[in-house]
This record gives sequence, C-alpha cells and structure tokens, in this order.
Amino acid sequence: MSAAAARRRKQLQARKKNDDQDAVNLRLQELLASEDLGDEATAYEALQLAQSQVRKRIKSADFPSATGLAYEASLSLLKKNRVSVASQLLSLLAEVLMETHTDVSDEWIGRIEELHAAHQAALGELTVGEAEKLRLQRLQKEFLSKTLGWSNDLGTVRFGHTKLHELLGQQCWTISKISPSAATDKAADDEDDEEYAISAVAMRSEAVTNMALAEQPNQIIEWLKTLPSPTDEQTKMGHQCPPADRDALLTRSLLLLCTIENLRDANTLLHGFIDSVEERPMDDLLKSYMSKDDGKSPAHVVFGSMLLRVCEKDKKTGPLYSWLLRSFKKEMDFMFKPQVIQSYTTKIGKVYFNIQPPPSMLSMMENMMGMMGGGGGGGGMNPAMMQAALAQAQAGGMM
Repeated sequence: MSAAAARRRKQLQARKKNDDQDAVNLRLQELLASEDLGDEATAYEALQLAQSQVRKRIKSADFPSATGLAYEASLSLLKKNRVSVASQLLSLLAEVLMETHTDVSDEWIGRIEELHAAHQAALGELTVGEAEKLRLQRLQKEFLSKTLGWSNDLGTVRFGHTKLHELLGQQCWTISKISPSAATDKAADDEDDEEYAISAVAMRSEAVTNMALAEQPNQIIEWLKTLPSPTDEQTKMGHQCPPADRDALLTRSLLLLCTIENLRDANTLLHGFIDSVEERPMDDLLKSYMSKDDGKSPAHVVFGSMLLRVCEKDKKTGPLYSWLLRSFKKEMDFMFKPQVIQSYTTKIGKVYFNIQPPPSMLSMMENMMGMMGGGGGGGGMNPAMMQAALAQAQAGGMM
C-alpha cells in the first residue's frame, strides 16, 4: 500500500470515529432533553452513554468537557427524580474531579451545592421505603465526602472548603434521623462494628465535626436544642453508659474547635449552649463539679468552660490542663470513638501548653487530624487544682 493510500485510510478511519462519537453525543443530548428521561430504561441508557463519553473525553485530555458533561447529565437526571441512577454518575463526577486535578473554584463549589439541593428535592418527591431512602442518602454522603477530599487535596482551605463541610454536616444530621439507634448503647470496644459506624450517634458525631470545621457554631446549637436532656442514669457518678448525646456532642465540638485553634467559634458555641440549651442552673452545676459526694458526674458544660479559659491562658497552665483531663477522663472514655477524643486532647496539649505526646500517640494524632479533610469523676482530684480551674472559668465570665 502506497503512503498516500495509507494516509487516506487513516483519514477515513478518523472521520468514521468522529462521526460515531458525534452520533453517541447527539443521542445522549437527545435523551437528557427528553421528557422520557424519567423512565427507568431511558435513564439507564443516558447513564451508560454519559459514563462512556466522560471517559472518552478524559482519554483525549478534554478535562473541562468531561467534568462539565458529568455535572450536566447528573443534574438532568436529578431533575427527573432519577436519584438512584444519578447517584452512580455523581460518584463518577467526584472521581473525575480528583483524577483531572480540576481547580477548586467558586463555580465548582456552586455546582456541587446545586447538585446536592437537586438531590434532596428529588428524594423528597420519591415514594420509597425508609431502607431505600437511607441507602440513597448514604450514597449522597459518599459523594459529598469525596468532593470534600478533592477540595482538601487540591484547594487552598485547610481541611477542605467550608461550604462542603457544611453540606456534609447537614447530610450526616439528616441521615441520623433515619439511621438505626440501637447501637448507641454499645460499649466503646464495639465501635468498629459496622452497625455502630452507621448508627445515629455516629452520624450526629460526624455532623457536628463537619459543622465545626465549616465554622458554623450556631447551627450546632440549633441541633443540640433538638436533643433530650441528660437522664439521671447519664449524670450519676460512675455511670456505665455513654453520656447524653447533647452533652457529648458539645464536648466533641469544643475539643475540635480548640484543636484547630478556633477559640472564637468555641466561645460562641459554649455561650449559645449555656444561654439557650442548658436548662440546669450553672451555679448548681458548678457546685456539683466541686463536690465529691453529691453522686453526680462532672457536667460537660462546666468542663467546656474550664477548657476554654485554660486554653486562653499561657503555657504555664499546662499542669492545670492535665488535671482537667484526668478529672473528666471517664466521661470522655464513654464518648463515641474515644481514640479520636484522645487525639484532640493530645493536640491541644501540644499546641497550647507544649506538652509533648509519647511517640505512640504522635502518629495517631496526626492521622486523626489528617482525616478531617472523627463516667463519673476522675480519680486523683487535687482540690487546689479544682479551685484554680473554677477560678479561671469564673474570671473569664463563663459562669
């Protein structure tokens, strides 16, 4: 075959390939604009064509076109209430954003917010059982988690974009309302159980974590208002059950905010909790914290007050911080994922008081921080330490 004939053959093959791709793309656009997109068969055909076209555009290094198509097709499917089908394309979109190193721009954050709003609206229109609704909500949570990871790895905001943290926090709280709650009374050593990891208490813990990183303390306050007050069993000295969700979530949020050195939002959260959530008189809680024989466990809100006041002082208050942790250790040991709580307290000791963690804790602490982008009175209470801590809290105007 002559060189001219070979070139002609390649030209014809390339033209045929382009014609075929144009035909596929035209068919896809026709399906996305069709009123029949709400039909299951049509939706799945559109999904398959969209997945194929996205991958072909990535292979040809047409990255903006690939991500744009994944976004447009996902939105079209959601507007036709094809949530299950759209979830598969949303997962592909999250992967493609990372794979193509797409910039974390305001435009893309707005697009993700738009997709999430469309997903929730479409899910609200579906008449499906609770199990299916829970499955679809968890798939959406995975999508938001992946996009948050993308913004953390490729964006400029520490731990990821705050808007994505806010969306993920809202999603976790939504899931907590329909998640099983039977696992909330599991022992701490059972927390790796799959049921426990998707329980209501797990979802609420993840929700306040993300909302704290989103710098939205007022939303956390609104959530805590909806939770029941501590029971007598949960406030009894030496109780063998987890503390009340309301109190545990407050402590988790305060520790995290102190860990990332956001004392502004930590104070906003604590003041808001005292003013609009905690119905017990603070004077009574303060006296109970000082008492050794009233049969009550240490109050979380008093611990939070002391924690913030100590963190606002200089490094010389390190011994006071160490005592505070010892006095509250049993409460923290019964909280969800106590190893995460321990990583927070270790980081706070290192940042504020130059308390160096043991080598075994150092790597775990850094791993926990990297993953952000998760009773009764303590022994050895020193009365002098207790008086000093309470004085710090009162001097700061928190009580």
